[in-house]
Amino acid sequence: MREIKIKNLKVKIALPVVLFLGFFLLFGAIKVWAVSYLSGGSVALSDSRPSATSVSYTFDWDNVSLSTIKCIQVKFNTLANGSGSVPTGFGNIGTYNAATSDFVPDVQTWVGDTATAGIIKITNGTGEIPASSADRTVVVDGLTNGSTVDTAFYAIFTTYNNINCTDSAVDSGTATFIYTTGQAVSLTVDPSISFAISAVAIGQSVNGAAVTVLSTTATIPFSTVTTSANAIAAHTLTVNTNAGSGYFVYTHYTAKPIYNVTNDINDHGGDHTTPTTMSAGTEAFGYTTEDTDYSQFQTNKYAAFTTTNAEIAKSTAAVSNDQTKVGYEVGVAGDTPAGTYQTTVVLTCTPMY
Repeated sequence: MREIKIKNLKVKIALPVVLFLGFFLLFGAIKVWAVSYLSGGSVALSDSRPSATSVSYTFDWDNVSLSTIKCIQVKFNTLANGSGSVPTGFGNIGTYNAATSDFVPDVQTWVGDTATAGIIKITNGTGEIPASSADRTVVVDGLTNGSTVDTAFYAIFTTYNNINCTDSAVDSGTATFIYTTGQAVSLTVDPSISFAISAVAIGQSVNGAAVTVLSTTATIPFSTVTTSANAIAAHTLTVNTNAGSGYFVYTHYTAKPIYNVTNDINDHGGDHTTPTTMSAGTEAFGYTTEDTDYSQFQTNKYAAFTTTNAEIAKSTAAVSNDQTKVGYEVGVAGDTPAGTYQTTVVLTCTPMY
């Protein structure tokens, strides 16, 4: 009886040994792939609004294995383990951006595939080793965001040593992202205009002629004028406005320069359309502008003032410190009655909204 028990015991011991050796031989012949887990991962969206189109998704990872890979796959899913569904409204008909990706050294040789809904595959049949283990980036352009807001979705990022993107996984990591409605921004900017008139110094030029009289911001003091030389004064006009269509500056006078009710200085012979030069010894009063929009005034030509507005400066868009120089010239004749002649020149700046 004891021998029988011992034999039976030997049999019972032998069977597990055989089974263990069998399993060892079976699984020892199979190469086991250990998947490494990526860290420091993120996915950045160029536009997080729901249903936005032409969106770029940038994936960035650390702890990348420095071993050969032939496929990079991103799976967009409602669950972190990938067992859910593609986010509603998500469209992955995009383009692998080789110019801004650096996951592998020769990024141009990799080809993107977006044929499967919710899955992006980037493959290279030869395979490459990632450029380094940190800050490796893959960028995909032209995607359409899902339509559900304020809900976490997942991008499951996996690399493979096989071009079929299913076997021989090397690295894997999961990044989360969310779609948010854009915040509407509104603000009001008040219309603005500033108009400054400043003196032009004696000796400086206005339309090619030297200034002979120093003006002030509020006066044009020609003082004593003789038949031998006309008097020339000038102002610099500076305009700032946010008016979308720019501005106009106009000029007119209240009347001819007058003395003692009955005596006045004649208007210059040139007009706004056809200004002309002024000669010494001729009684005349007129204006000129350096604004090149009114090119007829160039080379020291003047027009007669009138009591209605005439354009002397303008812009067709908003401006900052836009400057124009305008001039005034007066001449007297031998028979011009002696006296102090006076009038008022008016400069008006009008913004165009």
